[in-house]
Amino acid sequence: MSRVKRGVTAHAKHKKVYKAAKGFYGRRKNTIRVAKQAVEKAGQYAFRDRKRKKRTFRALWIQRLNAAVRPFGLNYSRFIDGLTKSGLNLDRKVLSDIAINEPAAFAAIVEKVKAAIPAPAETPRATA
Repeated sequence: MSRVKRGVTAHAKHKKVYKAAKGFYGRRKNTIRVAKQAVEKAGQYAFRDRKRKKRTFRALWIQRLNAAVRPFGLNYSRFIDGLTKSGLNLDRKVLSDIAINEPAAFAAIVEKVKAAIPAPAETPRATA
């Protein structure tokens, strides 16, 4: 019985790893042991960051909205509260986009929100 030489399959497996490691720095791109570790770690980062990306963008939209509503005398929290009370169903991504690209439309939305929330009551301050 003839023996099986594995050169072809080993080369194919290595080629797959090298292709994934393309652009890496130093031995990480051309030494199979190091490249395999680097590609595996890169895959872990990619998996983690696909989840993290959603959080990061939501935080960005919230910061943009907070900055956009401040000139109207509101903060983000009161704006979102008024948004739900006024019955406007717009998500933070769309609101952020409107605030940047359509300032007049955003001002109209803020006016609707302001009408939906009661004016803050003046609390008497204790003087001592």
